[in-house]
Amino acid sequence: MAVVYVAAMFMAILDTTIVNVALPTLGRDFHVSSTALDTVVIGFLVSLAVFIPASGWLGDRFGPRRVLLTAIFMFTAASALCGMATSLSELTAFRVLQGVGGGLMTPVGMTMLWRAFPPAERIRASAILVVPTALAPALGPVLGGLFVTDLSWRWVFFVNVPIGLLAIAFGTVFLREQPRHPSGRFDLPGFVMAGVGLGLLMYGLSEGPVKGWSSPDVATTCICGAVLLAGLVAVELRRPDPLIALRLLRDRLFCSANIVMFCGAAAFLGMLYLAALFFQDGLGLSALGAGLTTFPEALGVMAGAQLVTRVLYPRLGPRRIMMGGLAGVAIGMVAMSFVGDQTNLWLVRLAMLEMGMSMSGVFVPTQAAAFATISPADTGRASTFFNAQRQLGGAVGVAILTTVLSAVGVTSSVAGHGAAHLAAYHMAFLTAAALALVGAAAAATVKDADAANTITRRRTVAVPARDTGDELSAPATV
Repeated sequence: MAVVYVAAMFMAILDTTIVNVALPTLGRDFHVSSTALDTVVIGFLVSLAVFIPASGWLGDRFGPRRVLLTAIFMFTAASALCGMATSLSELTAFRVLQGVGGGLMTPVGMTMLWRAFPPAERIRASAILVVPTALAPALGPVLGGLFVTDLSWRWVFFVNVPIGLLAIAFGTVFLREQPRHPSGRFDLPGFVMAGVGLGLLMYGLSEGPVKGWSSPDVATTCICGAVLLAGLVAVELRRPDPLIALRLLRDRLFCSANIVMFCGAAAFLGMLYLAALFFQDGLGLSALGAGLTTFPEALGVMAGAQLVTRVLYPRLGPRRIMMGGLAGVAIGMVAMSFVGDQTNLWLVRLAMLEMGMSMSGVFVPTQAAAFATISPADTGRASTFFNAQRQLGGAVGVAILTTVLSAVGVTSSVAGHGAAHLAAYHMAFLTAAALALVGAAAAATVKDADAANTITRRRTVAVPARDTGDELSAPATV
């Protein structure tokens, strides 16, 4: 199960970063302006946002195995079609199809994973999940730079095909269907309001920093999206079988974990987007050089995940690890605000490594603890909500940091010549640090005792539970 899900998640996340490197080349090949290429990115993001809400219901209705393998097939086929596109309109249409598969893959796969692993084993499963979460965003610019430079932009999409085919073959042979849970009637009003609302909001957040927040289409889409989502809350709370199970937020652990992940995604994914711009436009590195400078972040997350899983989580529980992880991320981002064009790049890579290790203290315990008190029947809808808000958090982070860049100005005049204005990037890094600290404050509300069934200790000791969250009620094991 983990192999199929990791492959699916790796493809979906890789696709969000690897394509950005190829955009200038796409513009030249299709003879279109850089602004017209926004449809390639936004079409995918909007389609992703529209279909994530339906994933939980579809998995419960038709079986998660069938939906997951179908989604992987759709994503793989759409990737091949993207690589063969002969015009911008074709590429955009195929990217929308990619988004449909991507919107279904991650929530359904996570549902299967959490239903397969008992709570006490989920911390180990979370350590596996950080591989695509950490590796794909950092590997995307590296692979994208190599493909665009030495092969063709088409390989940015073709790279998904062998991964997808292997995942489908492996899943067909080894993946077992899980028991279905009652799905109820399809919540059409919830799907329309959630899909259109999230789609409009994702579009507005993506275009706002580029066109300006006062632009009529940006303002209209953001306002309409927010109104639809506000209406969605009122509608879903009244339905007996809602598509978006907002009632799950009454569970204090699930609610706190979602806030932590939203802030963490906003800070970290926003930072990765900012770092790519900073290294290339600010420091003058090539696309490949920027990717290699970012890559230590992935190594840090994967190394840190082992430390969190094997040592820290069994001893400390999720709350203190989340708080410390987000504080460490904030420290690394503050350090990045002092980087100039004379700074040794190995110090920059060390800061990226530190942020990656710190972020493992967010990804691993949050995913393990978030579903600790969620029943198997509610896991599908809980996974849908968790992935939707994480996707939205990343978009919000990118929008906020890009807005800070635009407000300060990324260029300045030096001796009558234009030059990179590093202060704009520094201010954006400090803003990302502030987002991480907000997440750390949210992590303080987590009660370790609520996640006791995810914590397995190595020694046989009795640990009393207190409502303060400082001590654990998990039974110890040898």
